Amino acid sequence: MSKIDQIDRNILRTLGGEGRISNLELAERVGLSPSACLRRVQELERIGVIKGYRAVLAPKAMGVGFTAYVTVGLNAHTKASQLAFEQGVARAVEVRECHNITGAWEYLLRIEAADLAAYKRFHTDVLGTLPQVQSITSYVVMGSPKDERA
Repeated sequence: MSKIDQIDRNILRTLGGEGRISNLELAERVGLSPSACLRRVQELERIGVIKGYRAVLAPKAMGVGFTAYVTVGLNAHTKASQLAFEQGVARAVEVRECHNITGAWEYLLRIEAADLAAYKRFHTDVLGTLPQVQSITSYVVMGSPKDERA
């Protein structure tokens, strides 16, 4: 499969919203026979366009009542410093996403915690103890009117 066409895009859009849809229902929605649809989905998986399927979890049901985005500035702009920081945050269960970014800071993190007190512990006991960290700025999420992460 060298090029993703409109049918593939329709398949991907449908699976992105309903990952557990049956092949029969998917085929009907995109206008293909079930066998042709299955071949396309398998090819999209094989070439890595579809990386996997996951459950969308309810944060409150998982004990998460607090979300913040955190920018982190490092005190040294070296590969070793970046690697050490990334290894440190990889061990922290509160860090749900870690992105190396351009701009005034080196990293953008999405943090999930039970509440503000749990976030404060993470801020102090995890981020605050990493020797590579020079600055931390927290942006508390007050609401998420649109969130398409799966």
